[in-house]
Amino acid sequence: MNETAARTRVAHAAGQTAFAVLAAISFSHLLNDMMQSLLPALYPMLKAHYRLSFGQIGVVTFTYQITASILQPIIGRYTDTRPRPYSLSVGMGFTLCGLALLAYAHTYPLLLIAAALIGTGSSVFHPESSRVARMASGGRHGLAQSVFQVGGNLGSAVGPLLAAFIVLPYGQSSVLWFSCAALVGMFVLFQVGHWYAQHGLQRLKPRGSGPAAGETVPTRKHVTVALSVLLALIFSKYFYLASLTSYYTLYLISRFHVSIENAQIHLFVFLGAVAAGTLIGGPIGDRIGRKYVIWGSIVGVLPFTLLLPHANLFWTGVLTVPIGMILASAFPAIVVYAQELLPGRTGTVAGLFFGLAFGMGGIGAAVLGQIADTSGIDLVYRLCAWLPVIGLLAGFLPNVDRPRRASAQ
Repeated sequence: MNETAARTRVAHAAGQTAFAVLAAISFSHLLNDMMQSLLPALYPMLKAHYRLSFGQIGVVTFTYQITASILQPIIGRYTDTRPRPYSLSVGMGFTLCGLALLAYAHTYPLLLIAAALIGTGSSVFHPESSRVARMASGGRHGLAQSVFQVGGNLGSAVGPLLAAFIVLPYGQSSVLWFSCAALVGMFVLFQVGHWYAQHGLQRLKPRGSGPAAGETVPTRKHVTVALSVLLALIFSKYFYLASLTSYYTLYLISRFHVSIENAQIHLFVFLGAVAAGTLIGGPIGDRIGRKYVIWGSIVGVLPFTLLLPHANLFWTGVLTVPIGMILASAFPAIVVYAQELLPGRTGTVAGLFFGLAFGMGGIGAAVLGQIADTSGIDLVYRLCAWLPVIGLLAGFLPNVDRPRRASAQ
């Protein structure tokens, strides 16, 4: 009787959304991405102080993004079979080391090493954090991914603002002050790791278990087609986002002759719109299906991206708001859609798609930096405006979503 009661309690807990855990992991994501966003926010200062070219700035971003891109799916695959609840704190420790080096790096190679350490922190943090979000979702997977990811988006938005009002006035060494945020994050993630070890593993469906009632089982052909399409969509989304996250401030300064502080505020507005879109995308996907969110979010942004290169300063700021919101709404749906395609491989999927996001962003930054050096930064935005056309491929995604009512229950 006691054993039956215990199983009943576990089953009941598995159906509940653990909002306290989601809040903790989202807050940690905020701290993590806030610290990481300091690097691109420093680009105008670093470019002027070290006389870096657009291409060299692109290589810094490439180093950070590729480090995270290569390691994330490897770590995700490893932890699918050997969960490491306390690895979350370790990942934040790598970010702390990268920040400390960034604060005192006075040569270009040291900047690259600092970027690599920060990327390594992301590679550990994101796959396991995404797993924790799914554990705590209570079946509301889109909502959980949105709550988790919006913390990162808010951190990415706050980082440039802090850089504008703290780092730029007080210099590169003031980056070290943000080590306090890393220490707070390590403490919070240790507590999340404790919940993960004690309760979270009970909430994951064991790999190899049968499908839930009413769940669509995708065929190998469906999986192959869907993953190919999702890879193309990640390329489109993150190549375009690289043009804004890495070069938006430099574009505003070059074209409209605004101050660095003014440009950082514009970047903050754009990243705030990205955060809002992320929060909206997951719950809508839970309600109407991931495929339709993915399709609408990427193709729907095309009119705005086509207008952006021809807009004045005011309309540039206005247009980046719907661009950020519409583009960002896709990523929670993409991650959950892929996890439903490959059940039991939560860490692998999270690592793969977060890694691809970082990788495409890094490659995009490097390529676009070279284009900016040779042909001008204005051409970057005219070319990238057409990238959302690739979103038409979303029409080939198979319908593998669970019925919305069953999922909500």
